Amino acid sequence: MTDSEDQPSEPAAQGPKGAELIRAEVATLPQRPGVYRMVDAKGSVLYVGKAKNLRKRVVAYTRPERLGARMARVVAATRALEIVTTRTEAEALLLESNLIKRLKPRYNVLLRDDKSFPFIMITADHQWPQITKHRGARAAGREYFGPFASAGAVNATLAQLARAFPLRSCSDSIFESRTRPCLQYQIKRCTAPCVGRIGREDYLAMVDEAREFLGGKSRAIQERLADKMHAASDALDFEAAVVFRDRIQALTRIQGRQDINLAGLGDADVIALFRSGEACCIQVFFFRAGQNFGNRAYFPAIPRQTEDADILESFLGQFYANHMPPGLVLLSEAIPNPGLVAEALKLRAGRKVVLSVPTRGARRAAVSQARTNAEQALARRLSENASQRRLLEGVAEVFGLAEAPKRIEAYDNSHIGGSGALGAMVVAGPDGFVKNAYRKFNIRNAEGAMKGGDDYGMLREVLTRRFSRALREEAQGKAGLWPDLLLIDGGAGQLTVAQEVFEELGIDGVALAAIAKGPDRNAGRERFFLPGREPFQLDARHPVLYFLQRLRDEVHRFAIGGQRAKRASAIPRSELDKIPGIGGVRKRALLNHFGAARAVEAAGIEDLTKVEGISATVAKRIYDHFHEER
Repeated sequence: MTDSEDQPSEPAAQGPKGAELIRAEVATLPQRPGVYRMVDAKGSVLYVGKAKNLRKRVVAYTRPERLGARMARVVAATRALEIVTTRTEAEALLLESNLIKRLKPRYNVLLRDDKSFPFIMITADHQWPQITKHRGARAAGREYFGPFASAGAVNATLAQLARAFPLRSCSDSIFESRTRPCLQYQIKRCTAPCVGRIGREDYLAMVDEAREFLGGKSRAIQERLADKMHAASDALDFEAAVVFRDRIQALTRIQGRQDINLAGLGDADVIALFRSGEACCIQVFFFRAGQNFGNRAYFPAIPRQTEDADILESFLGQFYANHMPPGLVLLSEAIPNPGLVAEALKLRAGRKVVLSVPTRGARRAAVSQARTNAEQALARRLSENASQRRLLEGVAEVFGLAEAPKRIEAYDNSHIGGSGALGAMVVAGPDGFVKNAYRKFNIRNAEGAMKGGDDYGMLREVLTRRFSRALREEAQGKAGLWPDLLLIDGGAGQLTVAQEVFEELGIDGVALAAIAKGPDRNAGRERFFLPGREPFQLDARHPVLYFLQRLRDEVHRFAIGGQRAKRASAIPRSELDKIPGIGGVRKRALLNHFGAARAVEAAGIEDLTKVEGISATVAKRIYDHFHEER
C-alpha cells in the first residue's frame, strides 16, 4: 500500500483502493472474531468495526452499492485494512470500544478529532500542577505516564480523566493571565484554580488521585470517592454529592473490566514473535494501568539461520534503545541472555525491569493473543509481498530485463515558473515503497536548469549528483545502493538526458525507462520509452501498468510536497515572530484581537493585556520590542 494525496495536475492512477483493496484482502482474513480498522491515504483511521467472523463481516464491504451512504464513503476512501484478532466476539466488542475512544475515527463518532510514543505529563514543579499530553525529551520536576500507542490514545484518556479529575490543562501563561473561569470550568472539566474556585490543598489531593489512577490504583480511588459522596449526601450537600457521583461514573467508564484489558497486569509490554521461513513479525502490545492501549507490528530483516530467541533478544535491545521500558516485559519465548538484557533495561529505566515468559493464566493468554496477531499480520504481509514480487517479475518481462528488479528508483522534478525548483527520488522493491530511501534534491542551478522552459537541466543535475555520489562511495569501499531500474517521469527527451549522464559517468548495467503521460494527460494511455526500442503502450488494465503508474504518482506526490514545503519556508516572517516568547497561539490571539501586526505595534501595554494569554510581563515585552527599536 502507498500513501497518496490529491494532486493539482492530471487525474492520477492510484494504488488499490476502496472495494477493490478490500476484495484483495478478504482471502487473507481469518474466520475468527476480531477488530478491523479502515485507514485512508494519509494513515488516519476512518472506521473501527468488530466482527464475530472477520472474513464474513469484511466481505460485505466489497459491495458498496449495498451499503448506506456513510459506509459507502468509508469504503471509497479506504487505502489500507488493519486487523486485530480476539478470542471471543465479546472481547472484539470491548476492544472496538477502546479503539474508538482512543482513535476517534470520524465515521464511528461523526466527530473530527484530531514515531515516538506520546505520554501524559503532570507538571509537579508548579504550584498548581497541569496535566497534558507530552512528546519528546523529559524535564526535571515533571512526571510522565505511558507510553501510549498513539496521540489519539492520549487524547481520549485525557478527555476521560478530565471528567474524573478536573485538573487544569492550560499552559502556564494562559493560567497566569486568567481573570475569570474558562469554558473547561463551565463544562466541568476543570476546577478553575486560576481564579481561586478551589483551594490548593483540595487541588493537590485531586492531583494525587490522578497520579494514583495512572499508576493503576483505580479501585482505592473509587472507594474514597464513594465515601465522600455518601458523606456529602448525609450532610445534605447534594450538589457536592452529584460532583462525586459524576467522577465515580467517569472512572467506571474508563476502567471497564474485560479480558482484553488485564486489570492485574499494571504497566507491561507484551512482546510476541512469529516466524515463517526467513520472515518474521514481532507484535508489541502496550498495557498501562491494566488497560490495552494499542499495539504495533514490526517486521525486522533477519539474517539466515538466525534462531528465534536471538531475533527476539536483538529486537529488545533496539526497541528499548528508543523507548522507556515498563517494569514488566512479557515474552513469547525465552531469550539466550535474560539476565544481561534485564540489567541493560534496568540501567535504561533507572529501576528494576522483569522479563518473564508466562506459562499460564491471564499473562499467558495475553502473550498468546499477541502471538496470534503476529502470525496473522505476517501472513497478510507475505501475501502482499508475493503480489509485489509478481509485479516486479512483470516489469522485467515488459522491459526485457534479465531478472526482476530488486530496487527501482523513480525521478521527477517540481517548480513554479522556475522558482523553488526541486528534484525527487522514490524507491520501491520487493517489500513495496522504501520510504527511508526517498531523497529530495534542491536544484542549485535552478536559473540555468530552467533556461529554455524545460526541465532537462534539472534532471541532469539530479542524476549527476545522485550517481556521482554512488561512484565516490563505491571508490571508498562503501556498499553503494544501485538501482536495477531507473524510471523517469517524462518522454524521449528525459530518457536521452539520463543516457547522456550515465555515458559521462561511465555507468552501465542500470536499465533506463521513461513514462510519459498519455494524450490529454489521461491515465491508462501512458507511453513508455526505452533505449533502442520504439515507444509502446500497455493495455489499460495491465497490472504492470497499474504498478508503474503508482510509482510515477508517488514520486510526483513526493516532489510536489517537497516543493510546497520549500515554498512555504521561504514566506517572509511577521514582525511578531521576532519577539521572544510569542509563539503560534499568542500570535494568533494578538492578530484576532487587533486585526493586523501593524495594529499590535500601535497598541499600548494596557491594550495588549486585554488579549487572552498576554500577561503584563509579556505585554511589556511586546511594547518594548516595537518602541525600543524606534
